[in-house]
Amino acid sequence: MKAIVRKLAFHTKGILIIFFLTCSVAGKSQESQNRAEKYVNAYKQYLSASCPIPKDSIQHFVYFSRDRESIIDHPFLKHPMFKGAQIMYSWRNFETQKGQYDFSELKEDYEYLKKFGKKLWIQLQDATFSPQYKAIPEYLYTAEYDGGASVQYNDQGKPEGWVAKRWNKKVRERFALLLQAMAKEFDGKIEGINLQETAIGVNSKTDSSFSEQEYVTGLKANMLALKKAFPVSATMIYANFMPGEWLPGNDKGYLRSIYKYGQEIGVGLGGPDLMVTRKGQLNHAYTLMHENQYTVPIGIAVQDGNYTGTTGADLGYLDAGKSRNSIVPLLHAFAKDFLRVRYMFWVNQVPYFKEDVLPCFSRE
Repeated sequence: MKAIVRKLAFHTKGILIIFFLTCSVAGKSQESQNRAEKYVNAYKQYLSASCPIPKDSIQHFVYFSRDRESIIDHPFLKHPMFKGAQIMYSWRNFETQKGQYDFSELKEDYEYLKKFGKKLWIQLQDATFSPQYKAIPEYLYTAEYDGGASVQYNDQGKPEGWVAKRWNKKVRERFALLLQAMAKEFDGKIEGINLQETAIGVNSKTDSSFSEQEYVTGLKANMLALKKAFPVSATMIYANFMPGEWLPGNDKGYLRSIYKYGQEIGVGLGGPDLMVTRKGQLNHAYTLMHENQYTVPIGIAVQDGNYTGTTGADLGYLDAGKSRNSIVPLLHAFAKDFLRVRYMFWVNQVPYFKEDVLPCFSRE
């Protein structure tokens, strides 16, 4: 009889353990889901924002990507709310041969903007989003630098561009020398300079030289090199996503460490693509911007597609705004009050910038 009781007790105990384990897993799953949904409705409190947007503490720039010629006679030059132009320049264009630098394009743009009382912001390109374009000098594509760059792959496993091997020490050393050469002529003259986004389509399966930890180390080394080279002009890194983690559920501390390190050494923190309804962006850079206090500048870029709630990577994004209501006031209000940015970069996308952005900004 006692044996039967013991068996029943053991059986009951097992059922209880399974029950509590099931509840625990379900609880954690629900908690993760709740955290992932934390800010999905944050944008709604800014839906009432409207034009005109009055002068505020944000420094507004117009982003021209690589289309530097478009700054010529552009209407933003005569608009008091826009401080200057953000232009993308590739490492490849600046370092024509190893150790030989040509900043003539940069000088030309700086001097032209200066005539109108506008400032230049540099976005330094070491990654591309098309397989046919490379952003680093030819000499880096050698065995000495382990090939210099890696192919980036999209979620479907197709090549989508190239990225410098930021995790390779020798590649970083050359990058630091470029920054030093550039800073000798432009630190304190330009408004600021930012490194490209941290998100890349590389992992240890696509490139055996890659490791997540070394990537974090490499990014921090580039950030420090940037700050040392440019102690006067504003510095920033676009820290949006990190390979190997996905917040909030799979948090390895990579992105958080980049934000913490930027605050520690004085490098600003920002991101491309202001997407106020997408959980991916909300749970990564936006959460870290919103939930922490920073003394370094925070920035956000409104890039291709964002004026219609898409990104340049979305299929059909060019057609998304054929019938549209302008969300410029919403984007501005969200960036100002939720993200608390110091810098905004508005892409010069046709027709949205001239039709939606310029008329919405007060000239007073």
